[in-house]
Parts: sequence; structure tokens; C-alpha cells
Amino acid sequence: MTLLLYTILACIAFVSASLPSLNGTSVRTLDASDCPSCNTRTLWDIIWSCGVTLFACTWTAVHTNVPGMDEKAFAITSRRLFTMVMALIAPELMVTWATRQFFSARAAAKDFNDEIGAQRAKTQGDHQVISEATVQSLGEIEKSSGSPSGPKPADFTVWTATNGFFAWMGGFMLYIDSKPHATLTPPELLHFVHEGYVDMPIITEADIEDRSKGDGLSKGIAILQLAWFVAQLVARYVQNLPVTLLEIDTLAITALTCIAYCLWWKKPKDVRRPYVVHWKATASPPSDLTYEKVESEDSGVCCLPYFFYLADPFVSLMGIDAYVSPRATRSHRIPSLGGYGDYHNMTTLFLGCFSGMVFGAMHCLCWNYSFQSHTEQWRAASLGTACVPVFLFINIGCSIWLVDMDSGHGLIMIIAATISSFIYIAARITLIILMMLSLRSLPPGVYDTVDWTRFVPHF
Repeated sequence: MTLLLYTILACIAFVSASLPSLNGTSVRTLDASDCPSCNTRTLWDIIWSCGVTLFACTWTAVHTNVPGMDEKAFAITSRRLFTMVMALIAPELMVTWATRQFFSARAAAKDFNDEIGAQRAKTQGDHQVISEATVQSLGEIEKSSGSPSGPKPADFTVWTATNGFFAWMGGFMLYIDSKPHATLTPPELLHFVHEGYVDMPIITEADIEDRSKGDGLSKGIAILQLAWFVAQLVARYVQNLPVTLLEIDTLAITALTCIAYCLWWKKPKDVRRPYVVHWKATASPPSDLTYEKVESEDSGVCCLPYFFYLADPFVSLMGIDAYVSPRATRSHRIPSLGGYGDYHNMTTLFLGCFSGMVFGAMHCLCWNYSFQSHTEQWRAASLGTACVPVFLFINIGCSIWLVDMDSGHGLIMIIAATISSFIYIAARITLIILMMLSLRSLPPGVYDTVDWTRFVPHF
């Protein structure tokens, strides 16, 4: 959606710049057709390069959660495109989401390994009491009776971060009476395993990677495209050639996308089917699972439905809350932007704010850009984007460490954080608008291409 908007606005700007002005003169830019021997590029070349880089990086970096079992390809693709648009609009929040999932996956792997170790220790203690002959006789009786038996602790494999990611992204589906009931969170699955309601799922990291659709070709193409894009910008800087604001914004988005991609390195990609866990206990099935509950349409949080639905994706990415929609519950899946626990909040907050600061600082690289007018300079917006995350980190950190949130001081900090968030959003929107306006008339040197022969030593 955002890429399409970039292309449409840029094409309009290019056409309007080529039309004669009111005084009879025309603004004519240099094109490759005017001078075949000249090394030039067009506005469409710039937009195409930025668009391909953004699409390649976001398509490869975004690791979606497990979809519903009966969902069609259109619904799955639509949610993936929506997540990509969120990565373009708020890349710093994608880093926050990836950070929360990273810490949640590590915590889940540790908890399940502790449970596996406890079950193995218990089994070894029981074996010390039962003689070998008794074990053989029990095995013969079990084999002759044909009664099903659950997995033995010796069969359990050590959980890795990949297993933890798979669990948090909706990889385990609870079945009751051979029918899908709800997706289990890792704490819920661990509780049921500990109580003996379900068997410990035996799925190795290799099994999960086999379900993953990520391949080296797509990753390699994305890395090559990004490397080529960065190399061109560096070469233009070395040869004192100007760059466009669109290219700087693309560089900032891809830089943050790469951070999220590193955090998601062990997360399975495009898994379509969950692992089935059967309810085997005689006790009543659970009725308060996290992803079984449907938010009421008449709840107080929906008093402002339009504002709520607009803010919900950003709130989910920040990890404040993940709205479980009725559609997600009916499809037996977790929210598109959910799938995380409450772990290492301060570290997650720091990485999210640091990403926002880096994002704004990279836009400050165009501090001396030749803007058309003083009002179109984006220095204030760049500084606001870079400085507001620092204030948010200090403000929220102090509210967590020092202040009781029920007191008046806590309320003041909440108001300050809300105002700062709106300032950051306004600065980000301003950057996008000024970036589009800058395409109306670019400096002449923008259309010059890099002379790569200058980097080759001559003898």
C-alpha cells in the first residue's frame, strides 16, 4: 500500500514537473535519451530502486504467526501484506515486537527444558525402585494389551529458541474430542503437560524447520539487493553526489528491518499448520484459555471503535496488549501482531526506543539537503523523531522503577508519555509528507549515476 502510494505520488510529481509553467517556461530534467553517452538516471529509476529494496527486505524479514487451519490463501496473504505495511510505517515498533518474541522464545525454551529435566529425573528415580525383570514384564503386558502409552521422558528432545518461537507464534493447537479447540500459549501448554492433561509434544528443531517456508534464495536476493543499495549510497557520498530524501528514508527503514530480521533469525517462516496436542485427561476441558476468549463488541474499550481499531496494531506491536478479535478466535489462531509474553520489559523498551532514535538520526543525514523552501526543511521533524524516543525511555523507565503508577506522579508520567507519542507520530507523518514534496524538483546532481571506474585502481 505504502509502496503504491510512493509510486503514484512520485509519478504525479514527475509529470507536473515536466509541464510548462504559467510564464511559458518549462522545467526540463536531464534524461538518458537526451544524451545516450551520459551516465544518468531518471526519477522512475530512483523510485524503482527504493521500492524493490523495501519490498525485498520487508518480505524476507517479516515472520508471520501461524494462520488458521482452514483459512484461504487470500486471507493469509492479506495479513502478510498488512504486516509489511506496518513494517514500513513503524519499523521501530517491528523491532519492539521482534524483541519481545525473542525473549519470550528463550524463556519458553528454558521452562520446557526444566520440565523435561524434572520428568527425566522422576523417571530415573522410579527405575531405581523397579527391577529390570519387572520392567520387562510390564512392557510385555502393555504390548499384549495394546493400550496406548504416551511418550517417555527419554524420547524428549531439548528445546531451542526455534521451539520457543514456534510455541509463541501459535504452533500448538489443543484438540478436544478430535476437534480443534484453541491455540495454546507456552505457559498453558506447560501447565497441561505438568498436570498430565496432555502429552509433552515431541517435535525437534529439524521438524519445525521442515515446516518453515524460508529458503536461502529469498534471503540471498534480499541481502544482495540491500548490499547493492547501500553500496550506491556510499559511493554517491564519496563522489559528492546528492541523494534523495526517499533514499534516506529507505535506508532508515531497511536498517531497522535488518535488526528485526536478526532477532527473528531462529523463528520459523510461513508455517501453515500447527502441531496437534490432544486433551487426554478426564477432567473438564479448560474454559479460560488466552486465545479462546472473544472480546465483546459492547465492552468499554470499543466506545471509540474507529480510534481503537486504528491504534490497536501499534498497541499490539508495543506489547501493551494484543486484541483477540472474534475472527481470530473463530479461525483458531493467535492475533496477527501478537504472540509474546511479559519478559525483560526494560530491555525491550530500550531496544524499541533506541531503534526510534536511530531511525530519526539517519534522517538527520540530510541536514544540509537543498530544500525548495524553508518551510519544507525537515530538520525539526528529524530531531523530533530522534529525541522523543530518548524522553520516552527515561519517562517510562522512571515510572517503572521509581513511581507508583496509582499516584499523581504516575498519572503525570502517563500523560507525558502520551503527548510524546503524539509528537513522534506527527514528526513521522511530517517526514513522509516532506519526502513526497521533495520529489517535485530534485537537485540536478541527483540524476547523475556513480562513476564506478573511479574506484578501480589504474596503473
